[in-house]
Amino acid sequence: MSLSDFLQRAVSKWMREGGPEDDIVLTSRIRVARNLQGYPFPILQTDSHADEIVRLMEQAIQSPVMQQLGNYEMVRCRELSPLDRQVFVEKHLISPDLAQQEKHGAMVIREDELVSIMVNEEDHLRIQCILPGLQLLDGWRMASAIDDALEQHLTYAFHDQYGYLTACPTNVGTGIRASVMMHLPGLALTGSINRMLTAVSQVGLAVRGIYGEGSESYGNLYQVSNQITLGETEEEIVANLQSVVYQLIEHERNARKALLARNRTQLEDRVSRSFGILAYARRIDTKETMERLSDVRLGIDLGIIQGVSAGILKELMVMTQPAFLQKYYHRELAATERDIRRAALIRERLRLDDSEVHR
Repeated sequence: MSLSDFLQRAVSKWMREGGPEDDIVLTSRIRVARNLQGYPFPILQTDSHADEIVRLMEQAIQSPVMQQLGNYEMVRCRELSPLDRQVFVEKHLISPDLAQQEKHGAMVIREDELVSIMVNEEDHLRIQCILPGLQLLDGWRMASAIDDALEQHLTYAFHDQYGYLTACPTNVGTGIRASVMMHLPGLALTGSINRMLTAVSQVGLAVRGIYGEGSESYGNLYQVSNQITLGETEEEIVANLQSVVYQLIEHERNARKALLARNRTQLEDRVSRSFGILAYARRIDTKETMERLSDVRLGIDLGIIQGVSAGILKELMVMTQPAFLQKYYHRELAATERDIRRAALIRERLRLDDSEVHR
């Protein structure tokens, strides 16, 4: 299979398409946690409880109202190999925790992969909508419609005073986590990133790596999300996050302008060197890949690099991950061989853009 054919099949819509403010905000994600009334939380449930949750969810997604919202398929974790489950993690469709739930875990994936629902993770259900660019409100509307459709067939655990009940107290209330994945190389290169992220934390937001809690930040990518779910409406939570995100966007754009004004030649040299490494390297690890891709995407956004798709950062940050690489090459790869194959895939991907330019 050619890389072009593989991309058409394997790349999610959020990876392929652009959106508002997507020079800085790569994706917007809304995640809604729900539990079913009368059943223990997943950490306490028996095998029969877990199987019942999956059965009820299977019935719910087949309802006419859910079918109006898209085509959904449920897959149990035990039906997938560990490699396939990790591919779903790398595509940001499920969490690393669900990938470990081989016995009881399941996932519901919409055909366009903008929507995924984790079953029997920390909570019975976690509805996730992920959109390209800054589209938090659209993401909330999409998640809310799915939540309402499911609630016509499922009875949620709800308290009149505390709202939706969740396994973790930090999610009690609305059960909503709104987040954006931001590319902030300007703030990093000007030495302002730590000050900005500290300020973000002080207004009640969390800053994490690209795979959420406990993950590292590579390639100047940061996930910014709300921490408070109780005492505010979903719309207020989304609006508060969006307000801070717009301020970060402004600071990042100002930082990029400052970099160009102070030493354009040095910046051009940096992004061109990174492009050269990606275009010609014969071996490269994951961390360096993300760092070089960050430079190249910055160069594309500033007009320094021409003829390369701006979406390449989103595509390759997923495609060059270990499980995805092994899926593409149809076999298990040792770490050293992954580095070699990763470099080859990047070179091939860059040639695709080059052929499009000269067609």
